[in-house]
Amino acid sequence: MAKIAATLKWNYEETSLIPSELIDWCDAIYILGIHVWLTFNWQRIKKKIVIFRSIGQSVESTEKILQKYRPEGLKIVRYSPKEQLIPGYVGADATIRFYKDENEYKGWTGEDEQVITVAQAMKTRDEALKFSLFEACTRGFPRTLYGFSNQNVSELPWGGALTYEQLKQVLRQSRVFFYTCTFPAPYTMGFMEAWMTGTPIVAIGPRLAAWPWFEVPELIMTGVNGFTSDSFDELRSYISTLLQDYELAKKISIEGRRKAIELFGKEKIKQAWKSFFDSL
Repeated sequence: MAKIAATLKWNYEETSLIPSELIDWCDAIYILGIHVWLTFNWQRIKKKIVIFRSIGQSVESTEKILQKYRPEGLKIVRYSPKEQLIPGYVGADATIRFYKDENEYKGWTGEDEQVITVAQAMKTRDEALKFSLFEACTRGFPRTLYGFSNQNVSELPWGGALTYEQLKQVLRQSRVFFYTCTFPAPYTMGFMEAWMTGTPIVAIGPRLAAWPWFEVPELIMTGVNGFTSDSFDELRSYISTLLQDYELAKKISIEGRRKAIELFGKEKIKQAWKSFFDSL
C-alpha cells in the first residue's frame, strides 16, 4: 500500500517544515490547500509525488505560486471545475469535489418555520460572507444565524456555536437555509451540509456574489432543487413561499438532497480518489 504524508494542520509556524523522516517514509505528499508548505519544502520533497489539493481559497496569487512548481512535477487536484476561471489558472490533473456522507446528513423535517444560515464571524467578514445581504433579505422573517464568533450581531438572533450533532439537528429541522457565499470559494462545506441534509436552499446569484468562479447558482436549478437569484425581491419571495408552503419545501428538499448526493456523495468521491491515486 502506498504511504501518503498529509499536511493538515493550520498552525503554519509549527507545520511548515515537513520532517525529513516523514519525507523518506512516504510515497506521496498530499498538501491540503496551503501553498506555504510548498514554498518551504519543495526542494526537499520534489522527488516524491506531490499533490496540491485546492480547498476553495485559491486566487490569482495562489496560481502564480503553483506555476513555479507545476513544470517540475507538482500534481494539482481541484475541488471545482469553476476554478478554471481564476486569473492565471495553471491547470489540473483531476477535479474531485469535496464529499459529505449522505448517511450522516439526512432526515430533513423542516418543522421549524425559520430561515437560517451558518457562518463564522459573518458580520466581521461582511465583505467575504455578505452578512449585510443575509440580514436584509431575511428581515421580517423568523431567522437565526449560527456559528462561531457572531456575538457582535445585534440585528438578528444568534443561535450560538453548534456542536456537530446540534448542527445536523438544526439543518434537519429548519425550513429554509439562506446561502450567501464565502469569497473566494466556488462552494463551501456549509452549502454542502445543508443541501445533503435536504434543507431547502435559497442562494444568491452570480452578480450578487461578484466573482466569476462562484459555482452555487450553476448547481441549483431554481424551482426544482433550490432557488437562486440576483434579485432582492425574488430572494425574499422564495423565502416567504417556502416558509408558507410545506409541500413545496418538501419537494425541494427531496430534489436538493438527490442532487447533493449525485455531486458530493461519499462513495462517488471515494472512487474518484481511488482512480486518481491508481493513475499515479
